[in-house]
Amino acid sequence: MALISISDELAKKSFTSVENKFITKYLPVLEPVAVKVYLFSLYIYQNGLSSYTVGDMAKSLSITEDEVKNYFEYLEEFELVSVISLSPFEIKILDAENVYGTPKKIKPEKYSDFSKTVQNIIKGRMISTNEFREYFLLLEEYGFEQDALIMIINYCVNLKGDGIRLQYIKKVAKSFADDGITSAKKVDDKLSAYTSSTPALIRIFSAAGINKQPDIEDDKLYKKWTAELGFEDEAIGAAAKFFKAKTTEKLDSALTELYKNKKFDVKEIEDYCKNKNSVFAATLDIARALGVYMQNSAPYVENYVNVWYDYGYSFDCMKEIAAYCFKHNKKSFEDMHEFILKLYNDGTVTDYIVANYLAELDAEDKFIKKLLNICGLTRKVIDWDKTNLARWRSWNFSDEMLIEAANLSAGKSNPLAYMNGILSVWKAESVFSLDKIQKSAPSPAKPAVSDKRTDKAAIEQHFYDLRHKAEYAAETALARATADEIYGEIYKELNALSINLAFAEAKNSDTSEIKKRIKKLETDGDKRLGELAISKSDFTPRYSCKKCNDTGYLENGSPCDCMKKFISTL
Repeated sequence: MALISISDELAKKSFTSVENKFITKYLPVLEPVAVKVYLFSLYIYQNGLSSYTVGDMAKSLSITEDEVKNYFEYLEEFELVSVISLSPFEIKILDAENVYGTPKKIKPEKYSDFSKTVQNIIKGRMISTNEFREYFLLLEEYGFEQDALIMIINYCVNLKGDGIRLQYIKKVAKSFADDGITSAKKVDDKLSAYTSSTPALIRIFSAAGINKQPDIEDDKLYKKWTAELGFEDEAIGAAAKFFKAKTTEKLDSALTELYKNKKFDVKEIEDYCKNKNSVFAATLDIARALGVYMQNSAPYVENYVNVWYDYGYSFDCMKEIAAYCFKHNKKSFEDMHEFILKLYNDGTVTDYIVANYLAELDAEDKFIKKLLNICGLTRKVIDWDKTNLARWRSWNFSDEMLIEAANLSAGKSNPLAYMNGILSVWKAESVFSLDKIQKSAPSPAKPAVSDKRTDKAAIEQHFYDLRHKAEYAAETALARATADEIYGEIYKELNALSINLAFAEAKNSDTSEIKKRIKKLETDGDKRLGELAISKSDFTPRYSCKKCNDTGYLENGSPCDCMKKFISTL
């Protein structure tokens, strides 16, 4: 009869699977609470409890959060788990097929002198057999010289006291081994180099209120902050102060953020921190002004608002620009960024200058609207209208002359083309004032549009209008589609993948996964366009003449039938 059996009721219940190798090899030698932490981790994962936190686990096991983290580090030393993130704290459960974690039988008498020395160093407690076994594993698996490991243990005890945990000593020892430092001489050199940076760390910790003594891990971070990121001690202290970083992990995160935003000087760090809350608030205001929904504002802060702030634009100025962009159909951070780049390149930065410039643009739009109304057009102002106005003004025509040309063009089948023709004649005849119109030009009822130059200008304007109408409709359809959050993201990713595909094909790399992803996105995009009642064909200009695509000329350069028809109406 079997040693153990289970009831029928138990057989029907749910279970958590555990590797047999864990039970046979690790359970007999692991600390009891570590076994609890490991089994509970398996339970959390296998039951899909993704919202579980370290705090929840600590509460369930009646231990502290720090103890949970320490036991995970303990299990990591056996390579049963891997700590993949400290903030937020995350672990990955590994299989039991490992090298260093596998318990071994080691003859203690081989290390009798070593054991006596270690016990003399750690005087406050008796070292257990299991702890000694872990030290022996360090010697055998990592190749430490006995004197080298003794120096590391002595350093750790001097730093943390007799109550130091085995996990901390092993963590420090493994960090030395990872750097290839396993001999007594190399350990001594490493500790000497660390000692040279200790005073700076002590000053920084004291100023920041970090209540601990610097250790080897802190020394690694200090070298990263100074050598890699380029911060000076005073700036590191300022970062700790203004970010209220009470741990080295938080200080490291703060310095990484400052490095990304190119803030290295104490004054820059102070200003950045003072404005940080204002930046996020301003980003929300800008998003509202643009009509943009943000699920996470951080990328918009980093990629746009902080950049604009560094250009010299105030938050109030940004909000004013955002309001202007929304009114003129620039309803995204990308569109606003393009507009701000134009302002910046033109030297239009300060609040007063920007306000005047926007007022000028608004006045320009009002004047264009007035011209359109005189011509009998009721549509919105578009970029092409602004291009026309800029051209006419570059011909040295005053607003009075433009209004007169609009009056003469009212009622025509294509008033703007007619207006352009009139202005081109006036320009050729140097007619730049109203009094000269009366003397040299025909009556308003019948302007001289039969001139060949006028005819040519009217023809060019006519076909420009046709092309622009078709292309503007296509651009508007695309803008409407990409303004949708779902389709907008699909469109951006498709563009990025198209670039990746081109590079991959150029390098003769495998493109199957990229093509598969593109096909999936295109399907999702078509579905979303259907929900928006938009056809993908709307993105392609629908020219009125399919033969010449509204250019007036065929591919061989001869006039198209549509051009001949239009000329007959002049």
